[in-house]
Amino acid sequence: MRFTSLCPMSDKRVNKWVARINAALTFVLLLVFFYTQNMYVMLFLAFDFMLRGNDYAQFSPLAIVSKQILKALPLKPQAINAGPKFFAARIGYFFSLLTLLFWVFKWPVTANVVAGVFALFAFLEAVIGFCMACYVYPYVYKATYHQEFSE
Repeated sequence: MRFTSLCPMSDKRVNKWVARINAALTFVLLLVFFYTQNMYVMLFLAFDFMLRGNDYAQFSPLAIVSKQILKALPLKPQAINAGPKFFAARIGYFFSLLTLLFWVFKWPVTANVVAGVFALFAFLEAVIGFCMACYVYPYVYKATYHQEFSE
């Protein structure tokens, strides 16, 4: 399989700026986690990503805060396909749970490495709009459906 981008598609739309502010808030929370090593931060992120990954963003604390922040910024709404963001939220949920799991098993270095990769992906989305989930999706698709995709 070639390394390429393929994103899941949805009939729903989300505001690009809300997604990027969500990523920035996630990055900030991960910095708080690195500084404090407080697992409640990771529990909060896991809960929030679970909501967003299952199309309950209206209940997501980060999405609610992001929308409030966006009201104060001079950015015009830009609707984008929600499919990649749902998938990225599921990846964020996975990274949150994996970090928690390593922490529970007393592997703090491994937990911090996983959280560091997670923080890098959140930073890239927040700053330049680079969605790593779109590059991971073809491999998940192949593993799930056992077939190549065509462009």
